[in-house]
Amino acid sequence: MEKHIELVLWIVGAYLVGGVPFGFLIGKMRGVDVRTVGSKNIGATNVYRTVGHSWGFLAFFCDFLKGFLPTFATTRFLDADWPVAVGLACVVGHTLTPYMKFKGGKGVATAFGMLMALIPSLVGVAFAIFVVAVWLSHYISLGSCLAAAFLGVMIWIPTPLARAGLPLQIVMTLLAVFVIWKHRSNIARLKAGTENKIY
Repeated sequence: MEKHIELVLWIVGAYLVGGVPFGFLIGKMRGVDVRTVGSKNIGATNVYRTVGHSWGFLAFFCDFLKGFLPTFATTRFLDADWPVAVGLACVVGHTLTPYMKFKGGKGVATAFGMLMALIPSLVGVAFAIFVVAVWLSHYISLGSCLAAAFLGVMIWIPTPLARAGLPLQIVMTLLAVFVIWKHRSNIARLKAGTENKIY
């Protein structure tokens, strides 16, 4: 019974940590409400465009850490596949933050942090895909969707980069679908040729 209570506390704590809206807080600190400018999203990309490049990188780093640190910690303290559940709670907290009426970001940086704690080699390849896609196209949304799709497929293929169990495979696939779904408006703008470039 005590073990189950501990697991529940880890998951609830991860959700609350994941829900901290760093992008919104950084924007407010600089006198900008990111919910009213640019894409109106509280994620790092909108902070990058509307508040400043360095502040956007800071928002990304903070969102990355809130996915990485709880997940990495549970790999040391919890057994089996519970770190996957804790990491997923971080991502859900970011996308459905309880501090902003359950309206949050798209979860890319937080999911990146979670997966870096679980399958760092495979995530490294996905990050390289993201960087190349953004460098060639100047679209962060395109890089994010391509990296998510890569992970959603490759998690099912045993390679030296990652040998994941079924829970992580299922969660990774759902995360990939969710991230792409959260970018549906970006995808529509990409098709229409009206998506905002990073610069």
